[in-house]
Amino acid sequence: MLQFNYIQCFGGEKFLRNLYHLAIEATLEALTGKWKVSILCHLGNGTLRTGELKRLMPNISQRVLTLQLRELEDAGIITRTVYNEVPPRVEYSLSERGQSLRRILGEMSDWGAELIEARRAAGETVEVTAPEDDGLRP
Repeated sequence: MLQFNYIQCFGGEKFLRNLYHLAIEATLEALTGKWKVSILCHLGNGTLRTGELKRLMPNISQRVLTLQLRELEDAGIITRTVYNEVPPRVEYSLSERGQSLRRILGEMSDWGAELIEARRAAGETVEVTAPEDDGLRP
């Protein structure tokens, strides 16, 4: 039977499992979200503000960006720094835990590149729109 911890997140409940069949499920749970890996790649290139992330990912809504940033922060993968200034300044960066993901995500990216090439060799049209400097290499 699965067990969950519930935490309040932006007015809704988000659950974190307490019981996993495999440890990799915890990794995938932390990274699940359409934009989370893109956010991590951009933060791999350095500290960014919310507006800068939004410009780098124009198709993400502000609400979803805020939610995914909060979930990554709650998982300890990114750090949110608020400066006591007017107007307020908030910056995001990879935490130590987030930095440790760069190698893993880099290997996953390499695996994905091999898969894309195999699909292209089979005659499929596959495009990759991200820049070469994906922020995954330390």
